[in-house]
Amino acid sequence: MGSIRGRSITVRAPGKINVFFRVGALQQDGYHDVASLYQAVSLFEEVTAAPAADFSVRFTGPIDGSALPVDDRNLALAAAKLLAERTGYPGGAALTVFKRVPIAGGMGGGSADAAATLLACDELWGTGLGRHGLLPLAAELGADVPFALEGGTAVGTGRGDELSPALAKGSFHWVLVLSDAGLSTPRVYGTLDAHRERHAGALGPQPELVKVETAVLQAVRVGDADSLAEAMHNDLQVAALKLAPGLVDLLEQGESRGALAGIVSGSGPTLAFLVDSAEAAASLRGMFCREGHRAITVTGPVPGARVLEG
Repeated sequence: MGSIRGRSITVRAPGKINVFFRVGALQQDGYHDVASLYQAVSLFEEVTAAPAADFSVRFTGPIDGSALPVDDRNLALAAAKLLAERTGYPGGAALTVFKRVPIAGGMGGGSADAAATLLACDELWGTGLGRHGLLPLAAELGADVPFALEGGTAVGTGRGDELSPALAKGSFHWVLVLSDAGLSTPRVYGTLDAHRERHAGALGPQPELVKVETAVLQAVRVGDADSLAEAMHNDLQVAALKLAPGLVDLLEQGESRGALAGIVSGSGPTLAFLVDSAEAAASLRGMFCREGHRAITVTGPVPGARVLEG
């Protein structure tokens, strides 16, 4: 199949919440072993790839992308170039990213852009790798990219890129409180390492290898929001709250106003509140919005990157 010269392809890919996140001890190579339960939620990035001689990327949508790089540091651009290089495709693509997932918000927006770009360019150019063939390229681009391609609910181990699907039943209702300022993931990890070192006496040695606890897997398997609320955990939360102390009040506020539990998503600063119904979600979102915060309701799990029929 040759390249599709005339038309553009649009793919949407979901942001994610880390429902559970454990970070192992800092290793010699500067990395940590992590264990995460990812859930893809109904907040989507859309990438449109159009035929072009060269590579370019631009941003539209409700999230301001004007400060994002438009060179090879951009994950979507890197994804398009990697696919072209591996398949020997001689042309390029003009990418337009419609952003809804907050930037540096701990929800994997950049990873969703990369996953959507891989699928859109594969379709546009007729390179024929398909979702399965794109997964190894996704893993090269970043730990969260394979998950954005697959979606659903999954356990991530190693550096987060070794994925295995988790059985999940039903749908969970979330209220996300978005922050105008992002948090740098390396800075959050650095703060966690410093915190652990400072409190080594009380905390004891950290395990090298970590895993997702059975209680979390059981809660998503049966679709029980109350059990999931009890089992949710994020090792990075202590560091995110240190760097953005205003989040502490927001967490307490949400939990005192109807949320079953609240958590910092990934490296933050996005907060995810689990509630037990669509009505409770709408009510909590309304409360946050009245107080001047940006809040949205989402559900999960949702599928990974999908071509939109236009």
